[in-house]
Amino acid sequence: MEEYSFDHKFVQVHVTFYVLFSLYISLQIGAQKSSKDYIENTNKLISLEVEEEYSFDHKFVNVNGINMHVVEKGKGPVVLFIHGFPELWYSWRHQISFMAEHGYRAVAPDLRGYGDTTGAPKEDPSNFNILRVVGDLVELVNIIAPEQDEVFVVGHDWGAIIAWYLCLFRPDKVKALVNMSVPFTPRNPNAKPVETFKATYGDDFYIVRFQEPGDIEEDFAKVGTKRVLGKFLTYRNPGPLYLPFDDSPVILPSWLSEKDIDYYASKYEKTGFTGGLNYYRSLDLNWELTAAWTGAKVKVPVRFIVGDLDLTYNAPGVKDYINNGGMKKDVPLLEKVVILENVGHFLQQEKSNEINKLIHDFFMGFCST
Repeated sequence: MEEYSFDHKFVQVHVTFYVLFSLYISLQIGAQKSSKDYIENTNKLISLEVEEEYSFDHKFVNVNGINMHVVEKGKGPVVLFIHGFPELWYSWRHQISFMAEHGYRAVAPDLRGYGDTTGAPKEDPSNFNILRVVGDLVELVNIIAPEQDEVFVVGHDWGAIIAWYLCLFRPDKVKALVNMSVPFTPRNPNAKPVETFKATYGDDFYIVRFQEPGDIEEDFAKVGTKRVLGKFLTYRNPGPLYLPFDDSPVILPSWLSEKDIDYYASKYEKTGFTGGLNYYRSLDLNWELTAAWTGAKVKVPVRFIVGDLDLTYNAPGVKDYINNGGMKKDVPLLEKVVILENVGHFLQQEKSNEINKLIHDFFMGFCST
């Protein structure tokens, strides 16, 4: 038998090293798991605090192949609230309470790709084209309020765009519309939207930067979810929004609390931004899909509200279109345009009391006594 000689000190050192290294790896894995668990638990607590504070009903409804998270309160005629980017149902928290207290059933879903709504594959932006998004909402209304042939609709930002298309596609479903921030935009058959934005504002304009899948998500990950949301939600420059963001600190206004930002962040940390960004990535596809509606008019009663500091209101040609008859021509039942002074883009949160009253006063004219 061949004999082997061992250096016991050598073996002991290496065994010790192996044990310590294994312990280190275990601690690192445990720390990562603990950190992930901590974040998830913290986000759950934030959600519970919000739900307890507002005492809204949360439910899930299977619509159009997705599981849609819906928040609602009240009884009566349905008011469907459609949020924008980077928002959630939560953007309508003030309006949900107010309308419920005044005899309406306020309904605010997380749109496909947002918040607690699940089931829409995010890898393919075409899953977020306007026909599917409007289809989600039509089916939602059919399921939750089959006895109501028409519902009231309120939209903001992308929610306003969706609401305009809802009125074009299915005017029979909309009793009246209050839309905010984004005016109706007639389809231009000679130019796709993204190339128009690029030609007007350049490559760093936010909508142009949003186009390449994964690119802006990587940038946002470096900045941090909470800071990204803070930068968007506090933006009050009437000029175009360019990316990346500057290094200035996020200073929250009186109408947006740390708790509000935490709630938004708790959801976006879970889902990421891709779902919402896919709406922008479907702009050119929407242009192709809606060729049949070129020249179509919105034949639903409308009240339009915008802040004078909103970047959408200050875009080239928009003030003239809104104030000098262009929008009235395309939206013949436009009842009134309300321009709020010294108000930015997220007006339903910034000036909730004024917005609540403007919505309620308009819809009251369509309710039987």
